[in-house]
Amino acid sequence: MAESVDLPSRLAILPFRNKVLLPGAIIRIRCTSPSSVKLVEQELWQREEKGLIGILPVRDSAEASSAGSTLSPGERSLKNQEETSDSHKLNGKNQQEVIHWHSRGVAARALHLSRGVEKPSGRVTYIVVLEGLCRFSVQDLSTRGTYYTARITQLDMTKADMDQVEQDPEFVMLSRQFKAMAMELISVLEQKQKTGGRTKVLLETVPVHKLADIFVASFEISFEEQLSMLDSVDVKVRLSKATELVDRHLQSIRVAEKITQKVEGQLSKSQKEFLLRQQMRAIKEELGDNDDEDDDVATLERKIKDAGMPPNIWKHAQRELRRLKKMQPQQPGYNSSRVYLDLLADLPWQKVSEERELDLKAAKERLDSDHYGLVKIKQRIIEYLAVRKLKPDARGPVLCFVGPPGVGKTSLASSIATALGRKFLRISLGGVKDEADIRGHRRTYIGSMPGRLIDGLKRVGVCNPVMLLDEIDKTGSDVRGDPASALLEVIFVATANRVQPIPPALLDRMEVIELPGYTPEEKLNIAMRHLIPRVLDQHGLNFDFLQVPEAMVKLIIERYTREAGVRNLERNLAAIARAAAVRVAEQEHAVPLSKDVRHIASPLLESRLADGAEVEMEIIPMGVNNHDISQALRISSPLVVDEAMLEKVLGPPRYDDRETADRVATPGISVGLVWTAFGGEVQFVEATAMVGKGDLHLTGQLGEVIKESAQIAMTWVRARATELKLVTTVETNLLEGRDIHIHFPAGAVPKDGPSAGVTLVTSLVSLFSQRKVRSDTAMTGEMTLRGLVLPVGGIKDKVLAAHRYGIKRVIMPERNLKDLVEVPSAVLSSLEILPAKRMEDVLEHAFEGGCPWRQHSKL
Repeated sequence: MAESVDLPSRLAILPFRNKVLLPGAIIRIRCTSPSSVKLVEQELWQREEKGLIGILPVRDSAEASSAGSTLSPGERSLKNQEETSDSHKLNGKNQQEVIHWHSRGVAARALHLSRGVEKPSGRVTYIVVLEGLCRFSVQDLSTRGTYYTARITQLDMTKADMDQVEQDPEFVMLSRQFKAMAMELISVLEQKQKTGGRTKVLLETVPVHKLADIFVASFEISFEEQLSMLDSVDVKVRLSKATELVDRHLQSIRVAEKITQKVEGQLSKSQKEFLLRQQMRAIKEELGDNDDEDDDVATLERKIKDAGMPPNIWKHAQRELRRLKKMQPQQPGYNSSRVYLDLLADLPWQKVSEERELDLKAAKERLDSDHYGLVKIKQRIIEYLAVRKLKPDARGPVLCFVGPPGVGKTSLASSIATALGRKFLRISLGGVKDEADIRGHRRTYIGSMPGRLIDGLKRVGVCNPVMLLDEIDKTGSDVRGDPASALLEVIFVATANRVQPIPPALLDRMEVIELPGYTPEEKLNIAMRHLIPRVLDQHGLNFDFLQVPEAMVKLIIERYTREAGVRNLERNLAAIARAAAVRVAEQEHAVPLSKDVRHIASPLLESRLADGAEVEMEIIPMGVNNHDISQALRISSPLVVDEAMLEKVLGPPRYDDRETADRVATPGISVGLVWTAFGGEVQFVEATAMVGKGDLHLTGQLGEVIKESAQIAMTWVRARATELKLVTTVETNLLEGRDIHIHFPAGAVPKDGPSAGVTLVTSLVSLFSQRKVRSDTAMTGEMTLRGLVLPVGGIKDKVLAAHRYGIKRVIMPERNLKDLVEVPSAVLSSLEILPAKRMEDVLEHAFEGGCPWRQHSKL
């Protein structure tokens, strides 16, 4: 427990570490260093009277007497006195201590002393409360053990000297000025803190030169200003400085009060406005004047009342509205609550599309009119509509149209909306990674907004639209959440290019309807029925200005596009329409009438026009220039697209029927069929041999599965090399002294999947046997190490791709023959389908004249 005593002993307080003790002021010091502890124990605790006075720096600590301490320009070293350096132990270490003391200080009386509990390290802490008595000057400085002592000379004036100074007119004027300033300061503080009574008594009883030190000691001023007051031995200089400091402190208080009053005035102004607004509303209600157009809250309240919300939503909106009325517009949550209520009021709670009675025959005609082909898909939509007609409240399946771009997925959803008599809303989800984009942001966020679904309902204006979520396979998940989890709560029609990226939980709730690519015949019909009229309308043309024959559309399909959909076909038609628009715009002008032409007035003609008859013949006076007439009539003759115009507008043909034959002109090349997100594609596989160590090199940006297929193919060929007569004896190694390089062209396109297995084997057998693969044959199928050909997916897309490329023969797994029912009969009639059960069957069909080296091997 701390011990405390009251002592009359004195110490010399010198300025140190940005603190100065002035006469009349009281300071509390914590003594922790060994030197200060010894000073307190010997000079105060033991109450020794030696004629010397102990030196104690203010704010003493273990680091208070650091070597070479220099505090301000006002300090100076006592070089004429005893050397101030002394070697002694400090905190248990030998250190050289050089201290530069200030030449002036304040003699202080110890009012209170307390000793803390001694710590295990032996360290003791003393707390001393000191009162400043008078200024002094250090005359002699010496060491006494571990601390310093000094002989001092008092600097303050004696009573006789002060009596003489008080007669000085200048001192009298300074005293009045200081007292007036001090009284004003006391009055201000009394209003703020109600503690000015005792200070006024002090002002009337304490001498003015001492009062100056007491007042300044209570201010927060810089260390240099404190030293300046300490060095002001002349009382007139001291009063002048004290008056300046009191005035400055008074001005700072007034500025702070002015700022506070301004802030409080603004707050009271807003409170006053709120009160007046409430009074105005009450007055209007009493007078029956409900003209509240300028009152936003009243307008919002009317909107909520007219929104037709369900009862549970109505209760929630009313609770939120009452909360909004209690808030000030300046509050942070006011704007978010206002926006939230606006959204609730704008949603179409009761507005629905006027559904007409569902006519399945009319719906079927509309689907046939909007879409050519797609028989199976349109039949599924008719089934969906039939169930809706029999049971309108049934929760039907979520339809997901999956297929390459440009095959009509979005337009099918629009046709469903038309058949149901509902409004159509399309929401694109491509690239959405934030779950809040679907659900909406939390209202606690600044700038929170509703999700895409709610925002879409607000835009469409009805609560029962057919909502299409486009590109659902292109959503992603990251640290911001998983958008697919938010979609589990919604009923919608969706589209996607691929099924694989769709999360399984979401895919399980949808019925996938696949839309494969179109055949050239279907593309031709789509172009003639839909694309050409739409393109002409978009470019301000009609059939009177531009005509595109079927033969030219066929050429565009065969030579300029090989896509599954019809988007590139539409782009090429648009390019032709733009070229025609330029030609028509350049030729179109008004025919100027000749000066010899006069207006023909005929009673018969006027009577026929008055009766509403049509004048079917055109009368041309003789004075008109025949050249102008021919130019004017030339516009009316349509522009017919020919092959020369195609090549001029679209450039040279990109594809021809000789591509496959040219690329399969040497041994080691085979033609495969693959499936991509853009439909079926033809994939060439090239193999070549070179001098090496028997390594296999694979290029073409291949995935792990297709690399494994290449390894399986090489293993099977090496194991069957003798049976296939690729080597002469059993001992001969097929790869001895050479490496094999297999490349998949279009190296910038990623490739993966097992369906290239048979294509790889055929390419290797062609390389080793130096026999060319048939250029009119393409193949697909997965192969095992035992030579079995396994079924693969995407058969319809692959067969359509072969048809587009002009392939005549397609080799496929025997177990995939059942998938051909989905292929249009027109395509199947133009192709020879060759089923294969084993790899030997594939080789038999792939080479001209069959496979004479085939050996029937058992499993």
